[in-house]
This record gives sequence, structure tokens and C-alpha cells, in this order.
Amino acid sequence: MDGVQPSPLEKQDLIEKSEAFRIRGRDKRGRKILRIVGKFFSGRFEIEAVVNYLEERIYTRLSKKAFCVVYVHTDITWADNFPGFSALRAIFDSIPPLVRENLAAFHFVHPGLQSRLFLATFGRLLFGGWLYWKLRYVSRLDQLWEQVRRTEIEIPEFVYDQDDDLGRHPVIDYGLESDHPRAYGALVMADSTTIPAFSLRCIS
Repeated sequence: MDGVQPSPLEKQDLIEKSEAFRIRGRDKRGRKILRIVGKFFSGRFEIEAVVNYLEERIYTRLSKKAFCVVYVHTDITWADNFPGFSALRAIFDSIPPLVRENLAAFHFVHPGLQSRLFLATFGRLLFGGWLYWKLRYVSRLDQLWEQVRRTEIEIPEFVYDQDDDLGRHPVIDYGLESDHPRAYGALVMADSTTIPAFSLRCIS
């Protein structure tokens, strides 16, 4: 019937079918991988439903041993699949302490320049030091294969296409991880006069 809202279980099933979140494969240290594909994360998903889905179907499988996250940021657009930072903050705040403790690394694949600058400036404030210091920028897939068993994780074809474009046109490469203090041991001193220039709606 038109106008009938899906039940909580049906909402979780929709999220499951999107394959935005999937636990599959292991990294080269034998740790489970939670793969998150941002492009599959529909902006139509209710954050409450996402939180419930994660609590019931994901977190329970990550509470016993160390694991890592591979987050694919390729082709993220605000209108279609970016939930906003307030929603992301709500999701991160819902992560149980034991799961936070077990998170060993957060691999951020294909970060845009604006997202890198934003996280360097506001990452610790929005998401907490427990996540920020585990963040690893992955500009190219070859860098990911140094940490993750390539044959055990499914990466969508459009991610490979983007990676190929970066190889053919290095001028549009996302660059090295020099803006992240963990990568090179140097703290980034943000100019306070530039902070208002960042918009929560233009991070890509």
C-alpha cells in the first residue's frame, strides 16, 4: 500500500542489500575487514536505522578481536550519498567502547582534497582522537594492497576506474598524506583565519 512505512527490520534489510557495509576478508595481519563504500550509502537511509543496523548486524561481529576499516570515498556526492557530518557524528558516537578499542586502522581510500583538509583541521573535534589517530589516507589502491589481502576484499569496479584515471592524469592525484600528523610525525598548524572558509556541505 502507498504511504506505508517500512518496518525497522525492512529498513535494515534495505541497508544490507545496499552493500554499503560488509565484513569480508582480512588484512595482512589476519584482522577482519569492515568495508564501507560511501557511494552505496544512500542519503535516504534514516540515521536511526543505520545505527540500529550497525548495532545488530555489524558491531556484534567486531567485539572480540582487532579489525580494520576500509572506507571507500570514491565518487561521493552531497546530494546522493553524503549524510552530513552531524549524521556521521551520531554514527560514530554509537560505536560501543569495545569496538572502538578493537579498531586497529581506518583506511580512507581516495580522499578528496577538501575532505583531507577538513579532517586535518576538525577531525579530532568531530570524531575523537580514538579514530583520528588510526586514520590512514590511501590515495591509490596500490597503497591499500600493501596492508590488505587483495584477493579477500571486493572493491567496486568504479573505484578501479578512478584509480586508473589518477594514474593517467597525475595532476589530479589526491597527493600524499603530508597533511596527516601520523604519517610523517609533523603536526599541522591550521591558520585560524581560514577555518570559516570550510563548509560542511562542500566536503568531497
